[in-house]
Amino acid sequence: MKDLKYLAAFSIPLVAYIGIWQQGIWSFLTPVYVFGLIPIMETLLPVDTENLDDEERESKKKSKIFDWLLYLNVPIVFGLIAFTLIQVTTNRLELYEIVGLVFSLGIVLGSNGINVAHELGHRSLKHQQLLAKLLLMPSHYMHFYIEHNFGHHLLAATEEDPATAKYNQNLYSFWITSVFRQYVSAWGIQKKLLNNNNNSFFSIKNDMFWYLLFQAAYLISLFFIFGLAGLLVGAAAGIVGFLLLETINYIEHYGLRRAKKASGRYERVREIHSWNSNHVVGRVVLYELTRHSDHHYKSSKKYQILDHYDQSPQMPFGYPTSMVLSTVPPLWFYIMNKRVPEEMKVLAV
Repeated sequence: MKDLKYLAAFSIPLVAYIGIWQQGIWSFLTPVYVFGLIPIMETLLPVDTENLDDEERESKKKSKIFDWLLYLNVPIVFGLIAFTLIQVTTNRLELYEIVGLVFSLGIVLGSNGINVAHELGHRSLKHQQLLAKLLLMPSHYMHFYIEHNFGHHLLAATEEDPATAKYNQNLYSFWITSVFRQYVSAWGIQKKLLNNNNNSFFSIKNDMFWYLLFQAAYLISLFFIFGLAGLLVGAAAGIVGFLLLETINYIEHYGLRRAKKASGRYERVREIHSWNSNHVVGRVVLYELTRHSDHHYKSSKKYQILDHYDQSPQMPFGYPTSMVLSTVPPLWFYIMNKRVPEEMKVLAV
């Protein structure tokens, strides 16, 4: 039964469904749940630093139930998109209700869309990679597949990484730099991949072209099926989704830096280069994303077997709570700056 704890991740789209169905003030039920109720639960419940033993790890590694818990997010995410846009286009809604629906759907696109895509995107099987790209599409972020796997995991906790927040950089500045630099980086990585395989930039092997095509087709489909209102709501929810991703990027490596060796190369990524959180609610609703230190240390490990390391920098709160704190820069700096290792503050200057 413990394996089914990750069903809690579906509480977010369930709450979103209720809010979108009920409308009115209920339209804001999802942001209240994710950024209000979950932080309260994380504060009240104890952290869990326990790791699996070798026998449990092997058993969970082979179990298919953990994969199917990820796959189920595909029909849920796209079903909720359709349900939301039907509600928007068949009901007379006030502006505040539409705003609430946009945030509700956007949160699902970020948590059950991009976050699950991140996990599946690290898998080696083609159908899992395809599902990852499909889940990235509604948030206009298919390029994340390339930049994250071939860029971020090589450069994390360095100045060269667009998705690593600098010491004393606020969230809103990071949104701008990360969004644009990651997109440019994805094109650069794609060009290198094509060159390495002797393919032209205009080859059909250029995935970035396909991403543009598929994302455009998705938005055009929204327009033809649901009209201008459906297009605007769908596009806006996608923006909310990728800004949630960038907020998570912000807190995952804030202020942490890898040292350079005498050769000029960076030290390898270690457990100390990502912020870790063992708060139980955030762990299960985000499929163990909060054990980010081990994910970067061994990126091929599946979410259900990620470990805690005592030497990893620990967040005082869970990821959902930390995301809320990051939106208030003075409070974030007050809490987190003293937790950044002194030697890394020097590296970040």
